[in-house]
Amino acid sequence: MKALKKTLLGAVVASVAAASGVQAGGISDGKVKIGVLADMGGVYADICGPGCVTAVQMAVEDFGGKVLGKPIEVISADDQNKPDVGSAKVREWVESQGVDAVNGLVASSVTGAVTKVLTDAKKIALISTSASHAFTTKACSPYNAHWTYNVVALANGTVKPMVDAGKKKWFFITADYAFGHALEKVGSGVIKDNGGEVVGAVRAPLGTTDFSSYVLQAQSSGADVVALANAGSDFVNSLKTSAEFGLTETADVAGLLVFTHNAKALDPAIAGGMKLTTGFYWDMDEQTRQWSKRFMDRHGDIPAMGHAGAYSMTMHYLNSIKEAGTDDADAVMKVMKKNKPNDFFARNAYLRADGRMVHDMYQVRIKTAKERKNENDIFAIEKVIPGDQAFGPMMDKCNFK
Repeated sequence: MKALKKTLLGAVVASVAAASGVQAGGISDGKVKIGVLADMGGVYADICGPGCVTAVQMAVEDFGGKVLGKPIEVISADDQNKPDVGSAKVREWVESQGVDAVNGLVASSVTGAVTKVLTDAKKIALISTSASHAFTTKACSPYNAHWTYNVVALANGTVKPMVDAGKKKWFFITADYAFGHALEKVGSGVIKDNGGEVVGAVRAPLGTTDFSSYVLQAQSSGADVVALANAGSDFVNSLKTSAEFGLTETADVAGLLVFTHNAKALDPAIAGGMKLTTGFYWDMDEQTRQWSKRFMDRHGDIPAMGHAGAYSMTMHYLNSIKEAGTDDADAVMKVMKKNKPNDFFARNAYLRADGRMVHDMYQVRIKTAKERKNENDIFAIEKVIPGDQAFGPMMDKCNFK
């Protein structure tokens, strides 16, 4: 009789598993599907976009194309830097296409909308290129993995050393959405905490092409440093305008989020000598060069830190599925936080309980024209910033064990 009860119980468990779509090996729907959501043709396309799709595909191929005997599929979409477009696409992916995790995620406003959808669905957000620290603070979630950098690391790496060096008066030209607001707020806090002051700020809409009025306001502020709290082509256009109006001759202009592609697009006469903070540089050592050469052969250009981060966290995610024996998000996140990532990107790294991936960051200088050996010889690494110094402390409410 007891044997019969055990047999019946086993049949019930098996039927429940079948009804929920869990197949042999613990993989739902018989495959692991990763969506890559990013700006594919706008101001942020070069820093993630198609390159992040390439990086994720490389990781899947390097992993072997299968996990626990089941295929891994990559799909992608353009969020157009619009939160409603991004959240609608991810909702469709989750509800109709069986997506298990979403990679990419660039504009912080889009990421904020998307992570809400993913958290409700208990799916994992692999945040490659968003800068706001909200995703491990006020908008933290047990399903967020924020990998490459954030505004806290950028401010600690770039702003603090300049204030300590005597640059006390700051003016901000800020991208007018979540990322820019967060970067200005955190940067202002670092300035004030270290004895400096913010003498003014202006906010420019995403995709601004004419920065002349903003630069003139900065010029009349008397600031020692004008901080560009923007990114992508916004950074390039604002720095070019600063040089045209002579601002770079009377004040230091600090790029708070500068990708290799942006620095490459600028005349070294304008950008040479600028110091900034990054999470990755393609030409740092043999490990980074080997991976970057493979990326360049496929993508046609050097990788930015978001590309490297997208590859690194895809590999960590897939390895965690393999160890967990399932693609269930709770089980996978537990393994992701237990095991330390260690690859060409993730140095001295660990994924905290709040989802913040802590790792070494780098203070670099944009090389002058005389220093460069070729068009891709852009940064000189001046200092390694240990992750525990770069990233802020974890909030108690975000301690998802």
